Order: sequence, then C-alpha cells, then structure tokens
Amino acid sequence: MFDTLSDRLAATFKNLRGKGRLSEADIDATAREIRIALLEADVALPVVRAFIARVKERAAGAEVSKALNPSQQVIKIVNEELVAILGGETRRLRFAKTPPTVVMLAGLQGAGKTTLAGKLGRWLGQQGHTPLLVACDLQRPNAVNQLQVVGERAGVSVFAPEPGNGVGDPVKVAEDSLVHARDKQYDVVIVDTAGRLGIDEEMMRQAADIRDAVSPDEVLFVVDAMIGQDAVTTAEAFRDGVGFDGVVLSKLDGDARGGAALSIAQVTGRQIMFASNGEKLDDFDAFHPDRMASRILGMGDVLTLIEQAERTFSQQEAEKLASKLAKGPKEFTLDDFLAQMEQVRKMGSISKLLGMMPGMGQMREQINNLDEREVDRTAAIIKSMTPGERADPKIINGSRRARIARGSGVDVSAVKGLVERFFEARKMMSRMAQGGGMPGMPGMPGMPGMGGGPRRKGKQQKKAKGARRSGNPMKRQAEERAAAQRQGEGGALGQGPADFELPKEFKDMLPPK
Repeated sequence: MFDTLSDRLAATFKNLRGKGRLSEADIDATAREIRIALLEADVALPVVRAFIARVKERAAGAEVSKALNPSQQVIKIVNEELVAILGGETRRLRFAKTPPTVVMLAGLQGAGKTTLAGKLGRWLGQQGHTPLLVACDLQRPNAVNQLQVVGERAGVSVFAPEPGNGVGDPVKVAEDSLVHARDKQYDVVIVDTAGRLGIDEEMMRQAADIRDAVSPDEVLFVVDAMIGQDAVTTAEAFRDGVGFDGVVLSKLDGDARGGAALSIAQVTGRQIMFASNGEKLDDFDAFHPDRMASRILGMGDVLTLIEQAERTFSQQEAEKLASKLAKGPKEFTLDDFLAQMEQVRKMGSISKLLGMMPGMGQMREQINNLDEREVDRTAAIIKSMTPGERADPKIINGSRRARIARGSGVDVSAVKGLVERFFEARKMMSRMAQGGGMPGMPGMPGMPGMGGGPRRKGKQQKKAKGARRSGNPMKRQAEERAAAQRQGEGGALGQGPADFELPKEFKDMLPPK
C-alpha cells in the first residue's frame, strides 16, 4: 500500500546525499517534495500541513546544521515525525481485572469486521487467552453463518443463539453472551456488531445500545484502509456518535493509497492498535508505529520478521541443524533443505518476508514478480527423489534426473538447477556456521524463484586455465598471497595467515597513524 509513497520519499532523500550542509533552499525543496508525496498518498491536508511544519522547524534547527551527515539527520527527523502521526508508541489491549474482557467491534459494512473478529480471536488464542465470538450482526444476510465459519477455521468458539437475517435482538444477544462466557470460563468476549453501507441513525443507536448493555473494555473501530479520506470522515462520525478506544486497519495489503492509515490516528486522537494485511487468518498483528514508519522509509521491519520466525521455527530443530552444519557441509542433506524451506513457508508469503528486509525496496519489482509456486515445485522435485538421492545428490546422473523430472512434472533442467542451487546454499550455510559470515552473492542462491545459483562452469574453467600472472602489481601481490595461504593453511575460509601485511600500494592510501 505504501510503495508509491516509499519510492517518492526515497527519491527525495537521494537528492540530499553527499551534501556537507543543507541550505534553507535545500530544506524548502525537500519539504515541498515530501508534501507532494504525502498528498499523492491521500493523507489528510491538515495532517500534511502539521507534519511539514514540524519537519521544517526541526530541519532548520541545530540538530541538522551541526550534524556530520545532514541528509541522514533529515531522514531521522522524518522517521520520528512519521512515528508521531501514526500514533507514537504501540497501544496494547486493556484487559479487565475480572474476566471476561469485552471487546466490541464497530464499523461500516464491508470493512471486514466479521473476518477480523476471527483473526483477533485466533491472535488472542495464540497469546494464551480463551476468546468467544458473539454474533450481534443480525441484519446482514448470512452474517451469523459467516461468523460461525470464520470461528471454526480460527479454532474459536462462537455464541450465536439467533439465526440473524433480520431475526433477533442484538442487545439481548450481547447481554446473554456475558453470562455464557462466565459460565464457560471464556476470558475475552469479542462482539461483532452490524454495519451499514453508510452512516445512519439506526446503526449508531444500535451500536450505542450494545455498548451501554455490555460496557466494553475496548471499542475498536474497524476501517477499510483502501477507502481513502472517507475512512477519516467515518471514523470522526463514529467517535462522536458511539465513541471508540482504538482503530483496526483492514486490507493493508491492497494497492490503494495508504493515506487513511497515516491520517486517522492524528485526526481522531485514537491510536491504531491492530492491522490486517491479508486474507489468511494469520495475516494479523499488533500495529507498531515505529515499524510501519521504518517500512515506509524503506528500512525494513526486522523486528516483525524475527517475531514471526520465533513463532514458526523450533529452537530444538535450529540447534540440531546448527550442529549438523558445524560437522561439515556434507551433513546438510536435501531433507534438511526441504524442512527449512517448509518452515519459511509457514511464516507466510515469501515476497512479504523479503519486503521486511532492509534495502529490499530497490528489488521491489523482482520481489513482486516472485513466483510463490516455485517453492511447491521445489518440494515436489525433492519428494520425487529416493532417500539415497536426498542424502547424497552427487549420485543423481542423467537417467535419475529424467526419472525425478517425470515424477515431479517438471523439466530435467529444473531438477539440475535445484541440485546446483542446493550445493551453493549448502556451501554458504557451512561458511556462516563456521564464522565466515554471509558471502556477497547476488541473486540469493538457494532461494526458489529469486534466480542466482552457481555461476556457469565454463567461465570458471576458463578463469582457472593456465598459471598466468596479472600485470597489475597490486593484483599480482594479492594473487601470490592467496596462493601462499592455500598452500600453507589449507585455504580455511574467512581466515588469513598470521603474518598478513597490506601491499605497499594500499599502505600509501591509508591515513598516517
């Protein structure tokens, strides 16, 4: 959703790089570009004005004029101001001192309240709670059935005594749900209320009556992040008519402009608490303003990536793999490769995971064109192999490749490419396990669908042909030292001889001690 805004801001900051100090004209030009980027992203005009005024005021101050790198200081200011308009600190759910905690969802029809009720219930269940979904949307056709289906998929119980479709009293259902929750010892009650295509008095009155009947600990306003400035208008109407404590953004994975998300917290004075960024029940998490600001500025979201990995990966399996790699690269088999790939797949879409890594904004087009099905094809190829072939892929000859290709429904070249990628990935992981660090290999070898892989053997053979010496004195000295290291120390990766000394040409380039 924020791709266009990220690109515009990145282009703006690029113009600042390399400048030793920023003039008033530089600051004005940067502020103008940021203003245009925010307005194009459909951010509310009052929010844009306040944001630009704060950025200009701080950029003209001592923190930039006295900074060693003014451009980085401006980026830091923009990042901090983005965090501020997104709500500042992360806002957590308030739980009642005496269970059950009541969470009421409100919003327009089509905003995704019913699906979000299931996502929130599943998320709370993973946090150790026992939630109960309550069907109080008795107007919309099949709303009750939809909540029951969503609840079953999420593994969350549903309280739905009325069939809906215009039958039943939603206020009485809400009151009865509290009694049911206490009897069955549910500690969180999530009330799904009715919405309308537009704001009307009947909807507001019904929502207010449910609120008064159950006295919710949290009233969450669910807003579709794709409807632009209407989201802000609707949020203000709900705040004044019913009142709410926090905002939940749905459909953050859409391609519409994301101005609503950047405006709503600032305009309503209520923080964004949760964000839904996909159709799956797991595509839901707490909203962190600092992490969102970091992603908008193209700096990634490593903390969320780590949290997802911790939830998915088994510590025991990780330790087992590390001990295997420490023994040597041959211990890492295609079975391990497949297990690791399936673990990554459990974390979600590979393109989304790559998008959370810092600096990946420059590869956005490649990431967006990533074929997610490549992972399934890779798994099919490995599963078409015999246990012996998975343990030692070197035995896979031409006839074996043909058999594996037939069994997995792919070309023979795909089998050959997978085996080559595996050897390259095994070599890289072995280096990392032995403390050699991650080698700089373009194309990310071993990642299905991202290209890369080993270089062509023809080029390697040509390069190794003969014992030629370079005419460049610096390069010749480096080659001689590399040859001496290979002979004297067995070519240990990431280590050099103890008496290593820089060539004279490099020494002359260094500053005096």
